[in-house]
Amino acid sequence: MASPLPSKDWHTVDWQDALRQLDVDQSIGLEQEQISDRQASYGKNEIQGKSLRSKFSILLDQFTNIMLIMLMSVAVISAGISLHEGEFPKDAIAIAVIVILNGILGYVQESRAEEALAALKKLSAPNVRVMRAGQIREISAKELVPGDIVFIETGVQISADGRLLEAFNLRVREAALTGEAQAVHKSATQVCATDEAIGDRQNMVFQGTEVIQGRGKFVVTATAMKTELGKVASMLQSVENEPTPLQLRMNQLGNVLVYGSLSLVLLVVGIGLLRGGEFLSLLETSLSMAVAVVPEGLPAVITVTLAIGTQRMVKRHALIRKLPAVETLGSVTTICSDKTGTLTQNKMVVETLYTPSYMIQVSGSGYVPTGEFTFTRNSDDQLSLNITIDDCLELRSLLTACVLCNDAHLQQDESGHWGVVGDPTEGALLTLAAKAEFEQTALEAKLPRQAEVPFSAERKRMSVVCQSNQSQIVYSKGSPELLLEKCDRIFLDHEISEITARHRQNILSQNETLAQAGIRVLGFAQKEIVDPAEQFHESAQATEVIEQNLVWLGLVGMRDAPRLEVADAVHTCKIAGIRPIMITGDHQLTAMSIAKDLGIANPSTQSMSGAELEKIPDSELDQVVRRVSVYARVSPEHKLRIVRSLQRGKEFVAMTGDGVNDAPALKQANIGIAMGITGTDVSKEASEMILLDDNFATIVAATEEGRVVYTNIRRFIKYILGSNVGEVLTIAASPFLGLPEVPLTPLQILWMNLVTDGVPALALAVEPAEPDIMRRSPYSPTESIFARGLGAYIIRIGIIFGLLTIILMQIAYSNSDTIFMPEHWKSMVFTTLCIAQMGHAMSARSDHRLLIELNLFSNPFLLAAVICTTALQLALLYVKPLQVFFGTQPLTGTELAVCFGFSMLVLVWVEMEKLVIRWYMGRKHQRG
Repeated sequence: MASPLPSKDWHTVDWQDALRQLDVDQSIGLEQEQISDRQASYGKNEIQGKSLRSKFSILLDQFTNIMLIMLMSVAVISAGISLHEGEFPKDAIAIAVIVILNGILGYVQESRAEEALAALKKLSAPNVRVMRAGQIREISAKELVPGDIVFIETGVQISADGRLLEAFNLRVREAALTGEAQAVHKSATQVCATDEAIGDRQNMVFQGTEVIQGRGKFVVTATAMKTELGKVASMLQSVENEPTPLQLRMNQLGNVLVYGSLSLVLLVVGIGLLRGGEFLSLLETSLSMAVAVVPEGLPAVITVTLAIGTQRMVKRHALIRKLPAVETLGSVTTICSDKTGTLTQNKMVVETLYTPSYMIQVSGSGYVPTGEFTFTRNSDDQLSLNITIDDCLELRSLLTACVLCNDAHLQQDESGHWGVVGDPTEGALLTLAAKAEFEQTALEAKLPRQAEVPFSAERKRMSVVCQSNQSQIVYSKGSPELLLEKCDRIFLDHEISEITARHRQNILSQNETLAQAGIRVLGFAQKEIVDPAEQFHESAQATEVIEQNLVWLGLVGMRDAPRLEVADAVHTCKIAGIRPIMITGDHQLTAMSIAKDLGIANPSTQSMSGAELEKIPDSELDQVVRRVSVYARVSPEHKLRIVRSLQRGKEFVAMTGDGVNDAPALKQANIGIAMGITGTDVSKEASEMILLDDNFATIVAATEEGRVVYTNIRRFIKYILGSNVGEVLTIAASPFLGLPEVPLTPLQILWMNLVTDGVPALALAVEPAEPDIMRRSPYSPTESIFARGLGAYIIRIGIIFGLLTIILMQIAYSNSDTIFMPEHWKSMVFTTLCIAQMGHAMSARSDHRLLIELNLFSNPFLLAAVICTTALQLALLYVKPLQVFFGTQPLTGTELAVCFGFSMLVLVWVEMEKLVIRWYMGRKHQRG
C-alpha cells in the first residue's frame, strides 16, 4: 500500500518537481497498480460528514424542558385526584394537550437538519477527464487520487486540488473559496511564496471552483477532506451550535419559575399541615399553584412574536431561516462584513482617468451609462471649466480604445436594468464610454476588428487590430508599467509627440497614486499602421509586430464602488454601539480605501493581512481584534479565528459571507448572514439569515427589528408573569384565610394563561419601535431576562395583583348571602384577575410614558385584543355551556362592578409608579 504523501505547499514548487514527488509521468498518468494503492490509502474523493440527530431524538428533547416536566407531573396527579373523586379529568386532559402542543412547537423549530455539509458535497464534479496508463479516460470524480493528471476547459468544475502543468489563457472563478468575484488568471510556470494567500496562488487550482476561460492540465495534489474545500468541511463540522440568548434566557426563566413555585408549594403544604389542614385539599392548592406559575402560553407567544419579526424583516429584504435569530440580532455588538457585493456594488465603476493633459473625474453608479466628466489640468491642478468631451481629443481617443479593445457587451434588460455580458472590468470601460455617448455598435462598424492578441497572465495586456480605410489601427490595454515600456510616443495636446523621461515619470506617478488608493488601473495605447507591408496578417508573429512603438493614450482607474446607502448604515451602526469590521479576500489597499470611504476606517485605523494574521498566536489576536477594523487577503481559517477571537472578548458577532470559504465562520458566528443573490448553497445552509438584496444596510435594518422584538418579548413577559405571581399569591393565601376551597381551578388558570394573558401578549408583540431604539448601545447578550429592573417589576406588580385580589376575595366570601350571592366569590376572583390584566396590558406598552400620553390607535391590535378578551371573559360568566365547563357563576351587576373597580386599581398603580419614577429621575438629573 502506498504511504500517504507528505504535507506539501505545492504552490512553492515548479510543476516538474511536483510530478517527481507524486511519482507520475504527465504523458502516461498513473498505472493501475498505483491507482489501486492510492485509492486504498486515500479513499474516495468526497466530502464526509458526521451523523446528525434523528428526528425522534429531537422530539424527545422537547419534553426535557423543566416547565413541561412539571406540567406533566401536575397532569398525572390531577388525573389521579379526579378519578379518585369520580370526576372526569378535564383539567388533566387540558394540561396534557398544552404540553403536547408546546412539544410539537419546539420540535418544528429544531427539526431542520443541518444541510450545509450536503450542499458542500454538491460542489464535487460528477465526471472528469484524466490521463491513466497512457490513455485519456472519463471517470467519476470520486475515483480521483493524488497523482492523477486531469484535463480542464471552459465550463468545467474543478474536482480536486492540483498543481497546474499547462495553462492556455486559463481563468478560474474562485469566489466559492475566496469570496472575490474577479476571475483569476492561472499560470503553470509561476512559483509562489510560501505565505501566498489562496487567491494569489496562480499555479494552483482548487476543488469547487470553475473554469470560465481557456484550458489546462493539472496533477492532483489533494482529494476529499485534504482539499481546501475539505478543510472548510472539517471546520464546519468542528463548529458546535450554541444556544441563542433567548434560549438561554428562557431556560433561566423556566428554572426560576419551577424552583420558585416548588419552594412555595412546599412552604404552603408544610404550614398547612402544621396547622392541621387536610392533605388532599392542600394538594389541590399545590396543583393550582403549579399550573398558575407556569406561563403555558409563553412558548406560543414567543414563537408567534418571532414569526411576526421574520415577516417584518422580509419586507426589509432579510430572510430569517431560524426563528430564534430574530431576537438574537438585537444583541449584536459587532458586524463582520465581506466587502464585495455587500459593502460595494459588485460592479466595477470607472472613477478617474488620466490623459497626458488632464485628470478627469467621472460620476455615476454601477453599469448605468449616465454620469458627468469633470476636467482638471495635470500641470497646475486648476479646474478647467470650459473643457468638454468634444473639445478633448485625448479623451476621445482613450474612450475609443476602451470600446474597441473590449470583448464585453453592455445591455439593458426588459425591466430597465443595465448589465454586462462578459468581464466586469471590460463592462466598466463600456459604461464609461457610453456616458460620453460613444456607442459600441457604431464604433465597431466604423472600425471593424481584423485580429486580436488575447490577454495572458504572462504578457498582462490585450491588443486588437481594427481596419480604418486604407490603414490599420492597433489598440492595446493592460498593465500600465508593462504597456508603457512598449510606447515611444504620446498623444499630447491634439498631436503625437515623442515620449520623454518626464512623461514616463508622470504616468508612473499617476498610476502609483491610483493604486495606493486601492483603485485598479489599466493603461491604454494605440498606433496606426499605414504601410501595407507592415500591416497585420494571420501568419505574422502578432505580439512582436503589433505591440511595438505604441502611442500612449492614458490611464483608466476603476474600482468596485461602495453602495450609496452603506455609509449611512455604518454611521447608524456606530450610533447604536455596533462596531463594523471588514473581512475580505481582496487586497489590503483596496480594502482600506473602501473602508475609509464608508467610515469603517479612518486614517489611524489599523488593517491586517492574512499573512500577518497567520504569524500571531490566539492570545495576541485577542488583543489585536480590539484595534483592527479591516482584514484583507484572508483565508477561511482566518475568518474563523477572527470570529472566535471576538467571541472570546465577549463580543456578539454577526458575520456575512457568500462563498464556501465563509461557511465555517458563518456557523461559528452568533448570527451567520448569507448573501441571497451571490451566496452559495453552502453559505446559505450555514447561516441564520439571508440578505435578499446582498446589502449591508439591510443588516442594520434587521438589527433594529431584532431590538424591537427583544424589547417586546420583555414587555409581554413582565405582563404575563406579573399576573402569574398574583395568581399564585391568591391561591397560596386561600388556606390561611379559612376558605373552604381553592378559588381557581387548573382549567380556569389555563384559560387565564392562554387566553386572557396570551391574546393581549400577542398584541404587545407588534408594539411599534421606540424612537431611540437605534440610539443606544446593545444590551449584553448574557444579561438575565430579569435584568434592568424587570424581575423587581414582576414581583412588585405581582404582589399588588395578589393583595388586591386577596382583599376582594375576603370581602366577597365574608359578605356571601348579604351583599353578594352565595358561591359567587370564586367567579369574582377569577373575573377580577382576568379583567385586571386588560388594564395592565394597556399600561405595559411603555415603561415611562403614561397611557394618556400614548396614541391609543398606534397599536390597534392591542385595543382589539383587550375588547375581545374582555368579551370572552364575560361569555364564560353568562353563556350556559361555558359556565358548566369552566365552573363559573353568572355575576350580578353589583358583583361585576366591584370586579371592574378592583381591576382598575392595578392600572392606576402602574401609572402612578411611572409618575414616581419620572419624578425621581428628574430630581436625580437636577442633582447630577
